[in-house]
Amino acid sequence: MSTTSPRQQSRHLPAFVLLALARAPMHGGALQAALNRDLPSLKTDSAAVYRTLKTLEKEGEIAGDWDTSGAGPAIRVYRLTAAGWDRLDFWLADIRDRMANLAFFVEAHGKLKRPEA
Repeated sequence: MSTTSPRQQSRHLPAFVLLALARAPMHGGALQAALNRDLPSLKTDSAAVYRTLKTLEKEGEIAGDWDTSGAGPAIRVYRLTAAGWDRLDFWLADIRDRMANLAFFVEAHGKLKRPEA
């Protein structure tokens, strides 16, 4: 029984996008490939990645520049801004808090005894 909606799965997508771009600037397709490789259970689609990039750019957390050096069409390469680094720090604190709460749940659940039916 799965109760996880696609929206819930992508709650931390901005955090993972910022983390990937902190490791190296890249274009949307490369970012999608990196997320699929590093986080196969995240199950992101390209539309969600591009929506996230657009939102992060609008919020000033990433900046994109057109790369016209290749033989094909120009591609937009994204990198973190100072605001993006600050947001990445926010996500780290948020995820640490969530992990502590989840660890409590797992530990408490492990101590439960199911009543006999």
